[in-house]
Amino acid sequence: MKLCVFCSANQQIDPDFFEKARELGVWAAKNGHSIVFGGHDAGLMHSVSKAAKEAGGMVIGVVPRVIEEMGRLSPWLDVHIPTEDLSDRKSLMMAQSDAFIVLPGGIGTLDELFTVTSAATLGYHDKPIILYNIKGFWDSLIACLDDLHQRGVTRKQWRSYIQVANTLDELESLLF
Repeated sequence: MKLCVFCSANQQIDPDFFEKARELGVWAAKNGHSIVFGGHDAGLMHSVSKAAKEAGGMVIGVVPRVIEEMGRLSPWLDVHIPTEDLSDRKSLMMAQSDAFIVLPGGIGTLDELFTVTSAATLGYHDKPIILYNIKGFWDSLIACLDDLHQRGVTRKQWRSYIQVANTLDELESLLF
């Protein structure tokens, strides 16, 4: 499978998140899966891509031009897919991937999560979308999504599109 990983490119976050990203990259490579990611050379993006590459996996970076112009292109890429902007990046990541795994991240990660989820609600794809809830990182988002559903503003229960995994074992079971 091509596993698209959405996650933070920041360095100043919980060290445990880096370890879990590394574990995911190693697990993916050892199980014959490729990593598709945003191609940045920092944060959890760096951790998951480096681990996958060092464990013998395929790493595919879908990289907006601005990232390259900043000199922040990951050195761990097997395949480099340049894009003009973030919209192109998300479209190509969606097309290139068999499943989406959402690690801790900020506004960009949320944008990616909601783009692929919105596409799923409209029937553009039926690929797994998994929030990897490391150390309860996504608990407040889960509560917000539950609240939206209770208020009747979501067409279906959000959990019919987004699944939650608290461990790598749970994540693996959701993919297969």
